[in-house]
Amino acid sequence: MGVPVPQRTVVRVTDEPPARRRDEEPDSPDKPDDKTEPVLLTAPRDGTPEPITDRAELARAVERFAQGSGPVAVDAERASGYRYTHRAYLVQLRRAGAGTVLIDPLPFGQLPELDEVISPTEWILHAASQDLPCLTELGLRPTRLFDTELAARLCGFERVGLAALTESLLGYTLEKHHSAADWSTRPLPTSWLTYAALDVELLLQLRDTLAEELHEQGKTEWAAQEFAALVASAGDPPRVRADPWRRTSGIHRVRGARALARVRALWQARDEIAARRDASPGRVLADAAIIAAAEADPKDERSLLALAGFGGRSVRRLAPTWLAALADARALPDKELPTTPPSEGPPPPHRWAERDPVAAGRLARCRELVTSLATAHRVPPENLITPDSVRRLAWSPPEELTEEAVAAVLSGYGARPWQVALVTPGLTAALEVPAQ
Repeated sequence: MGVPVPQRTVVRVTDEPPARRRDEEPDSPDKPDDKTEPVLLTAPRDGTPEPITDRAELARAVERFAQGSGPVAVDAERASGYRYTHRAYLVQLRRAGAGTVLIDPLPFGQLPELDEVISPTEWILHAASQDLPCLTELGLRPTRLFDTELAARLCGFERVGLAALTESLLGYTLEKHHSAADWSTRPLPTSWLTYAALDVELLLQLRDTLAEELHEQGKTEWAAQEFAALVASAGDPPRVRADPWRRTSGIHRVRGARALARVRALWQARDEIAARRDASPGRVLADAAIIAAAEADPKDERSLLALAGFGGRSVRRLAPTWLAALADARALPDKELPTTPPSEGPPPPHRWAERDPVAAGRLARCRELVTSLATAHRVPPENLITPDSVRRLAWSPPEELTEEAVAAVLSGYGARPWQVALVTPGLTAALEVPAQ
């Protein structure tokens, strides 16, 4: 489905579609001919707006959006990998008749006047689940949405990034130089603002093209159910894990409760510093360094700083903190050492054959069924039904293996009606022990 890219034409956005050779006709008004060279966008059609930073500017922008029409394209930029929080540091919006606005949310805290105007209309987002939490923090909550990434997945596109979709469906390419930038930087460079504005420049057109594709494939209702589920979960509080330190990368190599206590102590010390500084924990101390120290249990600064991950200046300055955390773990009585938490679900699949060969067989058949259905319907297996749902069902199937019982279990796991209808008959059959 992608457009060949022998070279790229660089232009500003205009209201005209990408240039085509005069002797070639496009496949449709919305889809460029496969032979058309993609057009690289370098600036928004209306220029790059300055970020809004005060209430008077915000009020004028809100009025413009109230006078606009149709859905609202929404995006947000965070500082993942740089800051402790996942808050938005820039919000981008575009609407027909209103143009594009960039909002610096830092001076405002909440944006109730904006929410009042845009909440009743459809929002268009790309990978909505990534942006909805930080938008919710600003008091912005959709009542309807269209997720272009999710729509593309349901349509069977292999490349579902925004730039890939605008290229293959609209004939435009977008640069992604600043996607991993530190958006907490102030002032934001003009090139970053241009990048941010372009992220919403084509979302309205992309939404219409994908909606047409969903209709042609008979998947409009699938998408509607998926989007409704995203809206329903938008206001959910963030999930708080009981022992977040157990997610330290490489912890599977650590052996013994005392060593796990060292991981926990170092993780907690790092987290306190990161929260205080509003810095990404990995920039305070890498996970690999935590694991190295937990395994080596250094007793003095020289031994600690000789370990991998402790060579940076800022890490060395905190050596007394790391040594104190290790000493605390060393001094813990046995009864306070970490224990293996009770499992909330089935064991890792690689252990099934040993622990329960019958369940392992069920899982293999269920996976084969899901893969077959996904191929037939041109949808990724994980979007057809979550892998976790398949594992849980295969490990603990209902006592009465009927389609009604399996459908009830899948619905309880959060599967949407379209998913339940598609997979239930096949999964019910796959759960049956084959005749010998």
